[in-house]
Amino acid sequence: MRIGTSRAVGLGLGFVLDRVLGDPRRGHPVAGFGSAAAAFETAIYRDRRVAGVVYAAVLVGGAVAVGAVAQRVVGGARRVEWATVGVTALATWTVLGGRTLARTGRAMADRLEAGDIDRARQLLPSLCGRDPQVLDADGLARAAVESIAENTSDATVAPLFWGAVAGVPGLLGYRAVNTLDAMVGYRNERYRHFGWAAARADDVANLIPARLSGALTALLAPVVGGRPRAALAAWRRDAADHPSPNAGVAEAAMAGALGVRLGGRTQYRHGIEQRPTLGDGPAPRVADLRRAVRLSESIQAAAALTAMALATIARRR
Repeated sequence: MRIGTSRAVGLGLGFVLDRVLGDPRRGHPVAGFGSAAAAFETAIYRDRRVAGVVYAAVLVGGAVAVGAVAQRVVGGARRVEWATVGVTALATWTVLGGRTLARTGRAMADRLEAGDIDRARQLLPSLCGRDPQVLDADGLARAAVESIAENTSDATVAPLFWGAVAGVPGLLGYRAVNTLDAMVGYRNERYRHFGWAAARADDVANLIPARLSGALTALLAPVVGGRPRAALAAWRRDAADHPSPNAGVAEAAMAGALGVRLGGRTQYRHGIEQRPTLGDGPAPRVADLRRAVRLSESIQAAAALTAMALATIARRR
């Protein structure tokens, strides 16, 4: 078995583990990384960009180093191919969050269909950082669809891409970048300067994966009764208006594929933002949320196959 093939098999096996097992319920390495990052933030925080650069560089560099050491160790193993498969599979399972994303989206749809708004609001923080108390059923459905669109890219497509390109260091490094962005990458008073480096690193890391996610969304739109042309049209017309250069691609393509309208007034805990309109249709309802979950799972599977092919090709070259 060639090294490229070993990496590809490891990525595929890790994806299967995520689909079957989901996130570990206890002792999740990403949660451990988050705790370490929070402790380091307490020690190093200053309202300056340079402090944020040091913060991001140390933590992301540490994650990449751990991945590089693990990859080097298995490179010296007697059965290097199967050792590479095992460590790549374990790292892939650790950083993926696709099954949990889909399960949470379905649970949200179940609670909304049952008219249990209070329990649906309790679930929203698992998907995004908006204030659930100000949202009605339609607002919760829209928030969930937008979050599923963005996190399909962040939680599955992007880590698989970086795993294909850079192996275990790519997997762990990407998850570190994305986790730090979720923790400090905000434009509020505390993180406007300190979180700048983490936010910009996340923008760069997702530049290609977000567009891969948009392309897969358009390609697979017929899975949920959508049209690829509509997804591409929404992407071209609306994505650039979004404040994020990457989330705009994923959300606009999803809006076009589902035939719904996303964006508009968005209330977070730190304040209100007026987001641009993405797509042409009506506001999403509960049925559209279920379609978004189904499309997300199709995109995730296609991303896994794409990553396996990319890993094989990249290592041969």
